[in-house]
Amino acid sequence: MAYVAAILTAYQRDGRSPAKLLKLVQITPASVHKPAARITARQMELLSGAAMQELGDEALGAFGRKLPWGSYGMLARASLSSPTLGLALKRWCRHHALLTDDLCLKLVVEGEQAAIVVQENADHAVSREFSLVHVLRNIHGLACWFIDSRIPLQGARFPFPAPPHADAYAHMFPGPLKFDAPRAAIRFDARYLALPLRRDEKALHAMLQRALPLTVLQYRRDRLLVQQVRLALAAQPERSHSAQDVAAALHVSPRTLHRQLKEEGASLQQLKDEVRGERARDLLCRSEQPVKQVAAAAGFRNEKSFIRAFRQWTGQSPAQFRALQRG
Repeated sequence: MAYVAAILTAYQRDGRSPAKLLKLVQITPASVHKPAARITARQMELLSGAAMQELGDEALGAFGRKLPWGSYGMLARASLSSPTLGLALKRWCRHHALLTDDLCLKLVVEGEQAAIVVQENADHAVSREFSLVHVLRNIHGLACWFIDSRIPLQGARFPFPAPPHADAYAHMFPGPLKFDAPRAAIRFDARYLALPLRRDEKALHAMLQRALPLTVLQYRRDRLLVQQVRLALAAQPERSHSAQDVAAALHVSPRTLHRQLKEEGASLQQLKDEVRGERARDLLCRSEQPVKQVAAAAGFRNEKSFIRAFRQWTGQSPAQFRALQRG
């Protein structure tokens, strides 16, 4: 409800009554002043869309100046021709500075991690939290849409104390959270930056007709999930790796893990077999370890089950495979 209150502050600055708006989304004026009150994602979507139209401000009062209707569509269109997500985000951050100089956004890459970092250039004591949340949810949602993939966050930081509604941040920015940080930022796997954009002008036009869910609801599909699962399995190949273990490592539920792998045409068992097989073949070729030790290193509980699985993968026993590879 704190975000509803922030939007209503923009109505006050504009000398407008929010009565019609609150009635539309079925929010009572009294509930706006209840810190523990909550609204649904659908209510937030309806509220934001109606307020943008009435205020003539796509930023909903988040910045010192209004952003005319179509501003964020213009930013998306200006980035649409980028060959990769990385270039699209750089362009978006640069062009956002043309809309407002209250905030400066920058894409920073450090090793395997990328971040969108926000530099604040203005002091908006009333709407500061809403301003930062608004712009980071906006760019994160658009980035996911550009590549048609969920981009899991490895962390989100905000330069203010944890608010009374801090539990809501787990839904908006799933992943490790830190308050009282030097700057606002979201962090994610840098490999997403190399993915190509999967949208065109026609798709952009359709998205802009109903863009708000991108900033309210989390994207489900993850085009890097298969690769992330393989890395998680390969990091500790000697473990059996249950669905619960892998899901916990990737900060998703086992049910979500299975569903998203299915969407990508894969399964956890298939990926486990691939990683185990690669590990086993590498050890058989490059080491002198007995088959029993190779089996344990590849994550099998006993030599017999390893030999049976290896025959299914290659049509050979481990000993035959090793002999043939060494001529």
